[in-house]
Amino acid sequence: MVNTSYYIGPEGKISHNLGNKINCTDCHLDAGSRPYAFNFFSSHARYPQYRGRENEVLTLAQRVNNCIMRPSNGTPLPLDCKEMVAMLCYMKWLGTGTQVGKHVAGDETAELEYPDRAADPEKGALIFQQNCVVCHGADGSGKMRPDSEGYLYPPLWGRWSYQRGSSPSRVLKLARFIKVSMPDKKATWQKPFLTDEQAIDVAAFINDEDIHPRPEKKDKTIPDYPDPKAKAIDYEMGPYVDTFSEKQHKYGPYKPIIQYHKDHNLPIIF
Repeated sequence: MVNTSYYIGPEGKISHNLGNKINCTDCHLDAGSRPYAFNFFSSHARYPQYRGRENEVLTLAQRVNNCIMRPSNGTPLPLDCKEMVAMLCYMKWLGTGTQVGKHVAGDETAELEYPDRAADPEKGALIFQQNCVVCHGADGSGKMRPDSEGYLYPPLWGRWSYQRGSSPSRVLKLARFIKVSMPDKKATWQKPFLTDEQAIDVAAFINDEDIHPRPEKKDKTIPDYPDPKAKAIDYEMGPYVDTFSEKQHKYGPYKPIIQYHKDHNLPIIF
């Protein structure tokens, strides 16, 4: 989890499954052990699980490969290889005592209060300049470890960052992470540093593909969200089961979308 790129990265000692040097712990903070930061507290207990993006029930190993293929822009590991088994065993150990199919405190992402306006990438740019540049760089390229085997702070856009359409590329998904985790060593889940609006705005700036291109999905013959009802409301690519545009789904305002889904008995997925 901590040295993923060292083992299976582009220059990996075991294989070359990752397409970049992002380690699992760059998104699943503290090797998946930090509350509200994409942790693994109940992952082993809640898989196999239905996933809307594939419209299928996935095993936990398949879900790990989903991360390898999307945020890490790579190719899947063999499901029974030593590295996959090691990661699954670690997740099972980390979730010791969790009941099958149940959540535990802190295993989901933070709640957000949604502003009445759309997310504002221009405001987000100012927040990024004030709080994020020191670690991630003005060009979003991140900061490598001294051994160049991975990142101290991962890239947020560009060739070596996560793919468009992957979970971090969704504004609300990323904002929930930022709220409790960023800036590093300043924010905690007990005491966020940025307001909810600021987290949403800076997430919008980071994920503005007009100025911050990122890798595209390799195999475009495989559709994302074959069932539009299973699509997250902040997913930026249609079709949708509601009447709102791609731009509003990406940037908001989100309250009208949420209300529409409530009024029409549609799922509200984040």
